[in-house]
Amino acid sequence: MSEQRQSLEKSLNMKDVLALAFGTMIGWGWIMLAGSWVHNGGVVGAVLAFALGGVMALFVGMTYAELTPALPLAGGELVFSYRAMGYNASWFTGWMITLAYLGVAAWEGPALANALGFLFGGLLPDLGVLYEVQGSEVTGMFLLIGCVGAVIMTFINYRGAKASAVFQTTATVAMAIGGIAFFIGGVAKGDVSNMMPTFTDGNGLVAVILAVPAMFVGFDVIPQAAEEMNMPLNKIGKVMVIAICMAAAWYMIMILGVALSGPESIRYGFVNDPNSVPVADLFAYALGHPVFGKLMILAAMCGILTSWNGFIVGASRVIFSMSRAHMLPPVFGKVHPKYGAPTAAVLLVGIITILSPLLGKSALVWFVDAAAFGTVVAYFMVSLSFLILRSKEPQLDRPFKVKGGMLVGILAVAVALFMASLYIPLYSPAPLTPIEWALVGGWVVLGLILFAINKAGANGKVSKETVEYQMFGDEYKRF
Repeated sequence: MSEQRQSLEKSLNMKDVLALAFGTMIGWGWIMLAGSWVHNGGVVGAVLAFALGGVMALFVGMTYAELTPALPLAGGELVFSYRAMGYNASWFTGWMITLAYLGVAAWEGPALANALGFLFGGLLPDLGVLYEVQGSEVTGMFLLIGCVGAVIMTFINYRGAKASAVFQTTATVAMAIGGIAFFIGGVAKGDVSNMMPTFTDGNGLVAVILAVPAMFVGFDVIPQAAEEMNMPLNKIGKVMVIAICMAAAWYMIMILGVALSGPESIRYGFVNDPNSVPVADLFAYALGHPVFGKLMILAAMCGILTSWNGFIVGASRVIFSMSRAHMLPPVFGKVHPKYGAPTAAVLLVGIITILSPLLGKSALVWFVDAAAFGTVVAYFMVSLSFLILRSKEPQLDRPFKVKGGMLVGILAVAVALFMASLYIPLYSPAPLTPIEWALVGGWVVLGLILFAINKAGANGKVSKETVEYQMFGDEYKRF
């Protein structure tokens, strides 16, 4: 091929990949929501819900685990769906997973501002209320923390995958230490009598199950960074499965810690006090001093950073891969000569996260919910691609091959459809709101416009052979 193909530097080892997946999955949600899980489902009900969620995530995760080492290229879902279903399906899949990553990444700055507000309370200077969005006040301090945090995270990722991985590993270890300390504190200082209710009812269990899929989002960033992994291909799938199992175990352990550490009035206290952080309050209660609550917020704040970092990696690699395959403007397919990062793609994601705090907390909730829907759409497309490729390319080298593959693929498709149904009105008790559906629809319309412009421009005149080469390189191209 006469056209040069940009590729990413292989710099991530197995430890880096595991930290990337696990840290991205855990995030900040558990510290705010674990109390409500126990309240809604009971201790046993909440644990069962996350065990079931882990099994569901594993079915989808197994399709990723087979396809990623078989096609270890930046873009993940984009690459798999192109191989199985062609250009149009690939474009749609890439666009939807980009929505997923950008939506969550945009939310992390405001989450960091909230965490620092909980940590320091009135010690932060009052920079005043600047304006309101949907009844949510946007303060100067909220904007300052969110924007500065986004600049720092963008800079880390601009310096390349290894810099991002070192940061990810450090923050993930700090978060894990805090979570383990919380559980040990609950066991040592808590009381078994606090573990009530053990089970509520079917409705309570369903309420927890509805929250579960969003808690496992993040293992899918592994395929995005597959091209940058310096490790045996047959171990990539194993790391993905291990990360999902670790996340399931983490959530169940945290649920037990929450149940042991304090009574219902504390673990569900945020209903009456919006400034309450349930897990932090429980840690302070169990150990008898408010400083332990602050330490827990500090540890959990690392979860915000690991999730933020992971989704910047994911979004930038999808954008890079789409550009490299002539689906987006070529500038986003350029790699920095020194750092080996897709710098224009990183900067685009960074600019979006820097500007997102301007929308306020209320508006960003819509983006997170719309992003969750984009994720399950991508899960469906990958699971379907897995089935198609098992039939279409049985000879494809699969360093990690799932046993009972067709059955696993069918179950993965079913899981993805179930997850998608949770967002549909009239069916789900917690569907997307009309505004959130409008955001999804707007994103799809924007994608259709860009798709049409792309096809009408120079990219649309590129040969199929060139796109194939740019998508897969010499090693994995079919013709």
